[in-house]
Amino acid sequence: MKRRIVLVLTLVCLYHSVMAVDASRLFDSLRTKVLAVKDYTADVKMKIDIAYMRIPQLSGTLYFKSPDKMKLERHGGLSILPKKNINLTLSNLIPTGAVNVIDAGVDVVDGKKVRIVKVIPDDEGSDIVLTKLWIDEQDLLAVRTETTTRNDGTVIMALQYEHYMRYALPDNVTITMYLKDYKLPKGVTMDYNDMPDMKPKKEGKHQKGTIQIHYLNYAINKGISDGIFKETKQ
Repeated sequence: MKRRIVLVLTLVCLYHSVMAVDASRLFDSLRTKVLAVKDYTADVKMKIDIAYMRIPQLSGTLYFKSPDKMKLERHGGLSILPKKNINLTLSNLIPTGAVNVIDAGVDVVDGKKVRIVKVIPDDEGSDIVLTKLWIDEQDLLAVRTETTTRNDGTVIMALQYEHYMRYALPDNVTITMYLKDYKLPKGVTMDYNDMPDMKPKKEGKHQKGTIQIHYLNYAINKGISDGIFKETKQ
């Protein structure tokens, strides 16, 4: 009887060990694919819905350069330079460096079976505390992320892919943020003061905001000058 118990416990330990290794390999492969994109430009349409603000739909050209540079050049309006864009790009929601990866089972997203992994950075100073990823193993894509940060609360990202799957770049993204003290997280703090169409919106009880982004016409890894991201006086 004791031998059977020992055998069962051994098999359970081996199973969890194998699952942990598989989860780590899956995460490493996904991270490598995502971080292979060093820069891109894309035409975008962006809708921002914050509980206490009313902001018109934005359209323009979005510039991104790894690891953390981003700029939205609005069509017919001001350029917007996020002061900290952790919430606007998948690559900055995936921890870098040494991490601990935990297999969290499976789920179904949009009718497709996906693998869930939890990723905890080893670096105690990292702004990311925990990232939870829903990964399409067949296409090696993150279709959903849930990231808890030290400064910006929790950020949830739902991603849809079509034309740029090989680069792990989405065609559509919906970002949901649970805000602190009715303030925009630093990742989406932009200069809206000069936007004439913006009107106050009555505050609600739920500290929540969403950003919907539709990407068009990516130009990927073509090289972007750092000068593009310099803040200029408007």
